[in-house]
Amino acid sequence: MEREAGEHRERARRNLTSNVVAFTSRPTRAERYAMGENLRKKCPRTSHADWKPSRDRPDPVQLIEEADKGRIPQLVPLRHGRMLESPFTFYRGAALNMATDLATTPTPGIRVQACGDAHLGNFRGFATPERQINFDIHDLDETLPAPWEWDLKRLATSFVLACRDNGLDKASAEDAALACARSYREHMADFSEMRALDVWYARLDPETLFSLIKDRKLRKYIERRVEKRIAKETARSALEYDFPKLAQTTGEQITLLDNPPTIYHWTEGQKEFDAAVREGFARYRDTLADDRRVILDRFELKDIAVKVVGVGSVGTYCAVMLLMAAENDPLFLQLKEARASVLEAYGGKSTYSNHGQRVVMGHRLMQSASDIFLGWTEGREGRQFYIRQLRDAKMKPMVETFNASDMAVYAQWCGYSLARSHARSGDAAVISGYLGESDTFEKAIADFSAAYADQTERDHAALKKAARKGRLKVLLERR
Repeated sequence: MEREAGEHRERARRNLTSNVVAFTSRPTRAERYAMGENLRKKCPRTSHADWKPSRDRPDPVQLIEEADKGRIPQLVPLRHGRMLESPFTFYRGAALNMATDLATTPTPGIRVQACGDAHLGNFRGFATPERQINFDIHDLDETLPAPWEWDLKRLATSFVLACRDNGLDKASAEDAALACARSYREHMADFSEMRALDVWYARLDPETLFSLIKDRKLRKYIERRVEKRIAKETARSALEYDFPKLAQTTGEQITLLDNPPTIYHWTEGQKEFDAAVREGFARYRDTLADDRRVILDRFELKDIAVKVVGVGSVGTYCAVMLLMAAENDPLFLQLKEARASVLEAYGGKSTYSNHGQRVVMGHRLMQSASDIFLGWTEGREGRQFYIRQLRDAKMKPMVETFNASDMAVYAQWCGYSLARSHARSGDAAVISGYLGESDTFEKAIADFSAAYADQTERDHAALKKAARKGRLKVLLERR
């Protein structure tokens, strides 16, 4: 018996040993940094300065028309009207145009989970589930694995256009683009030396952002402004702020208030619209974690209305939903259509069959803290959506009021935030090795940003010409 038991133990030991997986050693930080340095031979950092449209560059208006496909027809003229306001608003709605152009630019080939539409308007303050304020990227409708520098080029160019839109001089625009790229480079170097979990847990709270401002007088001034805004936003509740602005009670019925063209009920087809959203909402619940379902189930869906958002998303199928847990206990959720990313033709197809899931997973990869109600669903006619809270202490900076100092500080914050997002999914050491310690790369980005801002102004002029000739229908909003 003892001999049989001994043989059994030996067989078990051999079996266990044979199934042990030998992990391959991961290159050291120094080795990965050297890999990045070596990529400069393939793609010199100075090559990023160049922007020249290719001979077969698509007509910019044709790309706008391509992006219009599948949108609500009645809202497409409103999209065109918003894009006509300025080169900056055109840029915000022309993510497909820039993705098409970026695909022709030099790349070292380092991929991350990219935003796909990383302009400065897509960064803001958020309340985390723990009710703390973080600064982070906001709109990830176009998120997809892609070259990291595509996001940075789009972000830096947006600062040049915003500076021009605010009447700031060329030097201020260049300073903002340089500050954005420099902040990205310096903080990517910091992330490359951090432990993996420390990178994952990193967040940009107000104190961290304020510490970046070296001028003490400017820091105190911005601290006062931001802290006042934080106090105002965090003191608000959905009942005290959102409910009286967005909903009304008539007898025992609670409904969303119409405020066209931003929020409205269909004059025809509202019942069908309601039924389709409710159908998708039921499927959405299944994508939430069990603990999130518990809190969601305390609310009852009361009303649904069309919600028109932003510039690039105008005309996509979006809705706002009013839910109530009790008489004075509202919850506002936003449903947004998720279409194929503008990066897909150049970065490859998503691994997720539902684009709503692609967007949700992008949020979880790129944001330090995501909305507890973030989930996805599918509606009728194969349309795909994601759902999140409509507002949760979201603080969007008033960029249109920024002077040169404000713009440079905000550029630092956005560059830092983008580096943190990219470091979560990419190899910070390789990217940092490519960027190096000099200002070579940020100078190239500043040159590119100025050149591409010029291109955007030409494309905006082409859109205006197409509108004048009647090629595009336009609806201008009253201000």
